[in-house]
Amino acid sequence: MLKILVVDDSMIIRNTLKKMFEELGHSVVGLAKSGQEAITMYQAHKPDLVTMDITMPLMNGIEALAKIRENDSEANIIMVTSHGEENLVMDAISSGAKGYILKPITHGRVTTTLLKVFPDMVVA
Repeated sequence: MLKILVVDDSMIIRNTLKKMFEELGHSVVGLAKSGQEAITMYQAHKPDLVTMDITMPLMNGIEALAKIRENDSEANIIMVTSHGEENLVMDAISSGAKGYILKPITHGRVTTTLLKVFPDMVVA
């Protein structure tokens, strides 16, 4: 079971990911709606995985990714992105993101991405 922090400025996306992760047997330890909240919650919860929206107001996901990795170079962060953000995804990967999930979010996309980051994980 993974401890997961979900970061997205959309409440619908946060709740969708939370439900999917819990259905897969994981624990969602926090829901953040901004990059700044993500940094604070990461320090408080030390999750095994962060899903991070790229496009958020005030501090985008790439900036938050960089700040988190400054303090924890081993952080496992997966970006959540829409079509048309390929350049931003490449920036995130070069900044240390372990992968990405393309919206619309599906169980298959979530599971496939989790297995890329955690290849030894058993999927229920």
